[in-house]
Amino acid sequence: MASKKDHLTEDVSIISNSVRIEGNLFSEGNVRIDGVVNGNITVNGNLTVGEGSKINGEMQAKNITMNGSLTGKVFAEEKLRLESKAILRGDLVAKALVVEEGALFQGYSNMENQ
Repeated sequence: MASKKDHLTEDVSIISNSVRIEGNLFSEGNVRIDGVVNGNITVNGNLTVGEGSKINGEMQAKNITMNGSLTGKVFAEEKLRLESKAILRGDLVAKALVVEEGALFQGYSNMENQ
C-alpha cells in the first residue's frame, strides 16, 4: 500500500487557463499552471508552466519546465527547462539549466551547488 506522501508525488494539480490567482500558491505535490498567478509559487514536487500562462512573482520547485511567461525569480532544486515559447525576465538559481531555441531569458543565472 502506497503512503500518502508517495501518492502526492504522482498527483498533479492543474491551474487551468481560465483561472487567475492573486496571492501565493503552495503545494506538496506536482503542479501545472496554464493560467495567471500574481504571487509566489512554492512546490515541493515538479512545476510545469504551460504555454500562455503568465506569472508575476517567485517560483520554487524541485524541477521546473517552463513554456509560459514569468517576471520574477526562479529557484529550481534540480533542473530548470526553458522550452521554445518560454519568457523569463528575472534571475534564476538551478543545478542544471536547459534553454531551447526560441526561449527568451533576461536576467542572471547561478548554477552553483545549492
